[in-house]
Amino acid sequence: MNFDDIIKEKLKLIDMDITEKEIKDFKLYMNLLLQWNEKINLTAITNEDDIILKHFVDSLTVMRYINNNDSVIDIGTGAGFPGIPLSIMNGNIKLTLMDSLNKRINFLNEIVKELDLKNVKTIHSRAEELARNKIYRENFDIAVSRAVANLCTLSEYMLPFIKVGGKCICMKGPNIDDEVNNAKNAIRELGGKIVKIDNFMLENNERNIVIIEKISSTKSKYPRKAGIPSKDPLK
Repeated sequence: MNFDDIIKEKLKLIDMDITEKEIKDFKLYMNLLLQWNEKINLTAITNEDDIILKHFVDSLTVMRYINNNDSVIDIGTGAGFPGIPLSIMNGNIKLTLMDSLNKRINFLNEIVKELDLKNVKTIHSRAEELARNKIYRENFDIAVSRAVANLCTLSEYMLPFIKVGGKCICMKGPNIDDEVNNAKNAIRELGGKIVKIDNFMLENNERNIVIIEKISSTKSKYPRKAGIPSKDPLK
């Protein structure tokens, strides 16, 4: 099977159709990802089938939680997951890609330019620093993050960016019961509440999506200084 057939087939797993233009964009994205990956470390996954399933389709599993015109920040986006696939499939979302490594931002800038993604901006920053900037603090409908940190740490990265009434979408792998239980107090302290956990299989990969709703404003002392949320997570 060629790329076009594989991505159509894999997207059936999540009941999603794709246009020829979108297929072309994903193919270019993959080719640029593999080219840049030879210079900087972007992904350990280099097999075409695995890139389609474990990066592209996996990223799109959260699309059902995002509405047209939502403002979305992808925290610790890395090589652009899940943000870039979401933007390819829905050009109406207003997307901010944030990463702490400037080399990755340079890669993402090329992707945004080559795919002509109009509603996407990139920011080189740590979450703890950007969330203290009043332009970005409590300014987004949605924060999304994939494979960045445990929920205690992740909630301190994400919740300060979200408006009250907005939500965090945390993309997780298997066996998260202890992680969820350990994070409940931290999430409450930061103004959030877990409202849903979606557990499903993506072929042979168990996935969990944790949805946190922002129910009250985050205290001004959060997030703490850079590095502290990961070294000393809230209990």
